[in-house]
Amino acid sequence: MFLFREAAMSDEDAIFELARHLNSLNLPPERPYIHELLQRSLASFRGSPDFDPTRRFLFVLEGDDGQVVGTSMIHAQHGDTDEPHVFFRVMQEERYADLRVTPNSEVHDVHMTHTMLYLGQTYDGPTELGGLVLRPELRHHPDKLGRLLSLARFVFISSHRGWFRDRLLAELLPPLVQVPGGTTRSPLWDALGHKFTGLTYHEADRLSRFNKEFIWRLFPTMPIHACLLPEGVQDIIGQVGPNTVGAKRLLESIGFQYSGRVDPFDGGPHYEADTDQVTIVRDTQGYAPVVGEPDPAAQPGIVAVVQDRAPHFRAVWTPPRPCSAPTRRPAPRPRRCWSAARRCSSSACSRPGKTRPRPRPASWSPCARNDATPTASPACPGRALADRHAPPQLTQEPGEPRAHRCFWTLLPGSMQGAATRS
Repeated sequence: MFLFREAAMSDEDAIFELARHLNSLNLPPERPYIHELLQRSLASFRGSPDFDPTRRFLFVLEGDDGQVVGTSMIHAQHGDTDEPHVFFRVMQEERYADLRVTPNSEVHDVHMTHTMLYLGQTYDGPTELGGLVLRPELRHHPDKLGRLLSLARFVFISSHRGWFRDRLLAELLPPLVQVPGGTTRSPLWDALGHKFTGLTYHEADRLSRFNKEFIWRLFPTMPIHACLLPEGVQDIIGQVGPNTVGAKRLLESIGFQYSGRVDPFDGGPHYEADTDQVTIVRDTQGYAPVVGEPDPAAQPGIVAVVQDRAPHFRAVWTPPRPCSAPTRRPAPRPRRCWSAARRCSSSACSRPGKTRPRPRPASWSPCARNDATPTASPACPGRALADRHAPPQLTQEPGEPRAHRCFWTLLPGSMQGAATRS
């Protein structure tokens, strides 16, 4: 079983080796960058309940052998006074004219639609999802590891809602070009950004990690006509690359939409959503967990454990089954688990395609009491989760009430085979 958890300083060597092996823009193979990112992430997990725009959360995916095989991240706010969120707003503008070449020639109606790129920036940006990297040989793993790396972040957001903005952003990669030596090039940057900055795509991407002001200072402030760019470059603006199609579909299935903005470096589309309208965030619920064997008839879902001390967040992909009424999202407690309800697609539902109402189904039966220590039960979250990542029996901590709750997310059937990348 693979474990999704917060990254620790002891993961630095493993993350660096993963980055060096993949040489991905999402995870640069630079040890000082990874070390600083880990330090900031650890401080973010230990932070106060108040919102802090500088928080960065780094997660890793760990195999049974303890090897780190993937990463993903959350930026509490992408865009502030020190590092603004810069983008191109893509807009369509129309022009019309009656043309007569000579006094006796026929009148020609000319109607043109131009794609315009308007440079914009904000110092009060949304929460950003990024840094998703998975070893290529595991991208089609039967346990759907890409989905776990991507979607478990939304369970974390729901469990710490006050730490994040009311809008979520995912910047998707467009078609890029790999040149000999492993260097990545962007056709849009070569045709546009390089001419205004003199930097290569790799140099600009590296500089932008800590300074995006050069974009605002060196790019033209007037709108750019995309028709002046080479045809091949025009075609990739706002498009996703072949390895990102699955991520786009996955985001759309949980409530994200194209925002009409693209990255000024490579033209990759920005997908956004209201945080509380993302299905997994919106439908996340709490359960009191009772440890037991996985139910072979249950649908797989993401079960996560949250607590105030390290490890603060852990999640696995396992087949749980609710056996008592869910609770609404609770106030922060020392230890709890998280889950979300799935969307209703049944013809028996009174509102097909809408969210299924949340009263306790008749088929559920109570199996845990708040005034007693729960014991193992085959009706609750998987034995594998308990044996490896949680105590086999939940006991009350000295001086504190027992506060271990379970979050469980079931996903729509259309997402079962989706690959993810953000």
